[in-house]
Amino acid sequence: MKIAVATENDQVATHFGRCPGYTLATVHDGDITSEATLRNPGHEPGVLPGYLAEHGVDVIMSGGMGVRAQKHFAEAGIQCIVGVTGPVKEALRAYLAGTLRPGNDRCLH
Repeated sequence: MKIAVATENDQVATHFGRCPGYTLATVHDGDITSEATLRNPGHEPGVLPGYLAEHGVDVIMSGGMGVRAQKHFAEAGIQCIVGVTGPVKEALRAYLAGTLRPGNDRCLH
């Protein structure tokens, strides 16, 4: 499984499409086996779901995401988790432990 976390300064970014990049965690048997950084190719409607799907992403976490973007990700087979805050590493650990408690979607448009 691969998880992409919208990242800004080691924190979960407020908006998935406007973040500088994504922390890409590869998970095997519940453990992170590798991490990489993917640069955000730009905020254009419909681009990011395909871009992240090409990298094998199964789940994306962010502070916020518009409804239309969530639909595009669902069509690409990628689960969206919004309302996530705090350090990226803590969010990944909580997700893998089953204790992640997303809040309200932080996307304001």
